[in-house]
Amino acid sequence: MSLLDLAFVMDCTSSMGSYIESARTNIRRIIDQISSTGGRSVKFALVEYRDHAPQDHTFVTQQHDFTFDVTVMKSWLSVCSARGGGDTPEAVVDGLQALLNFSWRRSATKIAVLIADAPPHGLGMEGDGFPLGCPLRHDPFKVTNNLASREITLYVVGCEPSISPYKDFFTGLAYITGGQYVPLASANNLATIIVCGAEEEMSLESLMKTEVGAAIKHLKDSGVEFDDDLIELHLSAEMAKKGITTKKLRRNNARMGGVSEKAKAISQMGDLKEYRSRDLSSIRPAAIASAAVGDVFDVEESEVDYAQVQRMVQKSKMRNKALFED
Repeated sequence: MSLLDLAFVMDCTSSMGSYIESARTNIRRIIDQISSTGGRSVKFALVEYRDHAPQDHTFVTQQHDFTFDVTVMKSWLSVCSARGGGDTPEAVVDGLQALLNFSWRRSATKIAVLIADAPPHGLGMEGDGFPLGCPLRHDPFKVTNNLASREITLYVVGCEPSISPYKDFFTGLAYITGGQYVPLASANNLATIIVCGAEEEMSLESLMKTEVGAAIKHLKDSGVEFDDDLIELHLSAEMAKKGITTKKLRRNNARMGGVSEKAKAISQMGDLKEYRSRDLSSIRPAAIASAAVGDVFDVEESEVDYAQVQRMVQKSKMRNKALFED
């Protein structure tokens, strides 16, 4: 039996008002669809976040650890509402930090879905009430690296257009864990995105156990000096030779695409201070088209593509750094 732990981290501030009700409805659909699949053990969790005082006086996070009970998960969703928020940045990093305290199962495919329309504090936005970042000193880069080391894959569902200026930042965070940034213009697409994304991640997790380690061992045994690019090229060629296929999330009949150089550069940063100090203007940005209300998402079974190879290598690297050492 396959195991899936699926956690949602949702912005519940006023700016999400147009999304909250639709998001709740679609998360319920996700729960029903995933739970009804035979041969799978599924747990659900939820984090609601707003902001720190004085920007918001309701709560920073409300945390609901994993449950098997679909009724319980739906009851948590039923009380989610959009209120407060203060300045534009929100307690995004606090929402992600909460995931580290949850009861993830060791052998499960672990997916966290961040649904956001605003950046975290500390990115240099004018009017940021906490310009140096989270007042509790949680850092989005360090938190996301911790998620990756615990085998938790992050999907960022960006509510556009408000989040569009930070697309590269969120793409970089997702890539740290081997996850994806998915643009969203209508919450009606949320159920399809997450159900199809979960199928893809479970498929990739299965492949990683057999293919990535074997590719690295082959390069080491050959005495070749290698880096991530060489591993990715070799792994891609080997899987193509074997005719290996996998599930993949698609948008408008096209694959989601690779990771830009800018997103990769962001993913390699150590903390917010480095992010604020770096000039990224000359690096190619994320090639992700803006979301449209008419977007159609689905999943296909086809040959492993290079973007998936990149993500598998990144996941393996974060989970077992010793494997990549000479």
